[in-house]
Amino acid sequence: MQFGVTFPQTEIGNDPSVIRDYAQAAEELGYHHILAYDHVLGASLSTRPNWSGPYNSNTAFHEPFVLFGYLAAITKQVELVTGVIILPQRQTALVAKQAAAVDVLSGGRLRLGVGVGWNDVEYEGLNEDFHNRGVRSEEQIAVLRALWKEPAITFEGRWHHINNAGINPLPVRRSIPLWIGGSTDITLKRVARIGDGWFPQPGPEKARGMIERLRDYAQEAGRDPKSLGIEARLSISQMPESAWASTAEAWRKLDITYLGVNTMNAGLASPRAHIDMLRKLKQVLGF
Repeated sequence: MQFGVTFPQTEIGNDPSVIRDYAQAAEELGYHHILAYDHVLGASLSTRPNWSGPYNSNTAFHEPFVLFGYLAAITKQVELVTGVIILPQRQTALVAKQAAAVDVLSGGRLRLGVGVGWNDVEYEGLNEDFHNRGVRSEEQIAVLRALWKEPAITFEGRWHHINNAGINPLPVRRSIPLWIGGSTDITLKRVARIGDGWFPQPGPEKARGMIERLRDYAQEAGRDPKSLGIEARLSISQMPESAWASTAEAWRKLDITYLGVNTMNAGLASPRAHIDMLRKLKQVLGF
């Protein structure tokens, strides 16, 4: 199990030098990867008094592909992970192009996590259908992989029609690792059939049964369950410091691939405090 960090999207601010210092500190501390959340549009609360979503128009989000283009230039080996790009609200060929560009500029360090999201306001603003997002995402994944593999493709699907066209440059590896986030049983089956890995959302106790089902579904789909990666999350705002190490150990016993630490919403006063917390987490978790 390797440790990564969740980029503190909502708390790091807009100073490029601060973002640089954070990313370079994470790399120097030995964290395996930097994971970034994705939201394009935030819903304003002025006309939505009963809004229950975790983010709104007052919440800052750096766009992950642009952010990773910057991080690719100022880091050397840390993996860059989207956790997750809300795929069905984006144009598929454009995502393929952007992901390939990040992969090229970073020397093959992109892992593309995708999901279907929850924010219908965002879908409406981006002129995409919120209601068919799950099934549409499966065709999108097929299109992404086809565009990454060949200089030009012809693809005739339900939602995508590409006539002998392609992206250039192609990604370094021709097959960017494509992970899927979500907690429904439909999502687990989707990961088992077509994903390279999965991002569970619950803690280790609740996730245990889900991981078992995922591995059963993979076997039913004719895939080696061990070929599927799993990245869990340790959010320090949701537990006392005394539980950090035991929670990490519980995840380790489930034989997951990565554990990302999330320092947001923990009352840290500055970006520097996030870096200091990464240093403390490294000491407590012992890596």
